[in-house]
Amino acid sequence: MGFDRIVNMVLRRLIGQAVNFGVKAGVNAMARRRGGPRNDGTQPVARSADQAERDRIRAVRQARRARRDQQSG
Repeated sequence: MGFDRIVNMVLRRLIGQAVNFGVKAGVNAMARRRGGPRNDGTQPVARSADQAERDRIRAVRQARRARRDQQSG
């Protein structure tokens, strides 16, 4: 097996991976554009914890409002 054939096999794998990463990035970009999820796995977990805390606070506020509306009406 010649040197050029080995280089060709290695380059084919590298180019294939580069194309796959590019396609994945394009799909993620289009998903974001349509309002899809923005987390592509590169954001830290703390952001998810922050979002969970915000969701919890929002639920508590909604429950308070519902309780207040029931008492007043």
